[in-house]
Amino acid sequence: MPPLAAPDFRLLFDASLSPLLILSPDFTIVEVNRAYLGATRTERTIVGQRIFDVFPDNPDDPSADGVANLRRSLESVVVTGRKDTMALQRYDIPGGEAGTFDERYWSPVNSPVLDAEGRVTHIIHRVEDVTDFVHLRRVGREQERAAAEAQMRAEGMEIDLFVRAREIREVNDQLSRANAELNAAGRQLREDQRAKDRFIATLSHELRNPLAAATAAVELLALDLPESGRPALSVLERQLGTLVRMSNDLLDGTRALTGRLELVPERVDVRSVAEAACADIRSLFGHEERILQVTVPDKPVVVDGDRLRLAQVLTNLLSNALKYTPPGGRTEVRLAIDEGQARLTVQDDGIGFEPAQAEDLFGVFTRAAPAGPNTPEGLGLGLAVARTVVDLHGGRISARSEGPGKGATFTVLLPRADEDAPEPLRPSALSRPRRQLAILIVEDNTDLAATYRTLLERQGHHVTAVHTGADALTATESDVFDVVLCDLGLPDTDGYTVARTVRARPHGTRPRLIAVSGFSQGTDRSLSRAAGFDAHLTKPLPLTDLLEFLESSE
Repeated sequence: MPPLAAPDFRLLFDASLSPLLILSPDFTIVEVNRAYLGATRTERTIVGQRIFDVFPDNPDDPSADGVANLRRSLESVVVTGRKDTMALQRYDIPGGEAGTFDERYWSPVNSPVLDAEGRVTHIIHRVEDVTDFVHLRRVGREQERAAAEAQMRAEGMEIDLFVRAREIREVNDQLSRANAELNAAGRQLREDQRAKDRFIATLSHELRNPLAAATAAVELLALDLPESGRPALSVLERQLGTLVRMSNDLLDGTRALTGRLELVPERVDVRSVAEAACADIRSLFGHEERILQVTVPDKPVVVDGDRLRLAQVLTNLLSNALKYTPPGGRTEVRLAIDEGQARLTVQDDGIGFEPAQAEDLFGVFTRAAPAGPNTPEGLGLGLAVARTVVDLHGGRISARSEGPGKGATFTVLLPRADEDAPEPLRPSALSRPRRQLAILIVEDNTDLAATYRTLLERQGHHVTAVHTGADALTATESDVFDVVLCDLGLPDTDGYTVARTVRARPHGTRPRLIAVSGFSQGTDRSLSRAAGFDAHLTKPLPLTDLLEFLESSE
């Protein structure tokens, strides 16, 4: 026999013969059934309003206490989490004409709906209209027939109340089961979310290891290849850059969705961010004769923000322009001061989009062009990440286009920092190290370890490379290094253990321990700090960034 289909609880609720009203803990009407609307002569428009705004006391009755009594009962349910059965209440309801009220008597019961932790999520407000019953009691026993009829009606009402109470109990049981099912589904959803986060973090780490080795190898080739070999090298650099951006977008897109994208704020001159980001990507625009023009003001445009994240916003906007601008196209980057804000504009003459599509472009996995053989590469995460970063800075980002084929303009507005703050120092050019360093590389990816070693040796440093945690501990016991670059995921142990062991030795405070890993979320960085690492760098790590870091750490 096939399983019975689950009932539609909304239909059951609405078909209940007892008047039922569902309230939130702040006494806002969440749902109402037909019996309640009929009893109170109201419409479904009361949903979303506070109950005491819909049903105030009768101003013509100075003794009216319906609002006070009902409020006291509802507050008791919220505080205690227990049902409260009220005494018979007079509570007049608005009449058919504006400003009039009709006398009504009610028998109310307020019952809590609790979540798995015992918190009140909703209140079921059940009432029975006993106005006729009260009126019958007033008639008295002037005539035997009238009294008998009143008694019969009272008995009939009691039977009806009993039947309705049983129906309400059944509905409550059904609602309780539905609530339990919802709680179970919520727990499963949270577990699925955690599993997805773990998968994304692992995937990012596994992608970044080969990307780091390939990036370092390309930098090594750049030192060795003659000019005749540079076109092929440029292809490698462009494609690796695309893979790195896609990997970062994948991880940052997940962080943006889960609200765990982190900022490292500092005082930043947006001019340096714009110039550096454009310099990094300019070579890609030169491919197929695209033009990239940058205009920045003469005086500083200072904001309080995360330099790397702000550069990521501009890089994502430029990558978007690069994808959707045909060969020979033009992209302009303009930075200006606009009414106390920093205004950053990226304008291209590419494929554009329908004006109504502007807000949708910032959605996750949204593409400006439909999928097809000529659609540019990308995950559709760049603009979503850019919006999250701008929002975290207290700014706004918007898109505008006159229509397909008419280009697009993306505008970022950021609040400026205090005008009296000192101008941030601009990044200085990378120079040769002031002294040679003894460096230990701990990396199980032999290709990456070999390329890092060659690159650092060409900079004049003395470099040793090992591939396991045990070899790292042996090397640091017999030799004293200035810097230890250590991967966190090693085949025999983890980098945290290596760091703790080195720090526990008599001379363990001397080396500068640097974690280099594809795991770069906030928890990963906290764990590396707790283990004794001085810094946490993310793979793939360009040589220029590594050398600049080593130079600044001397």
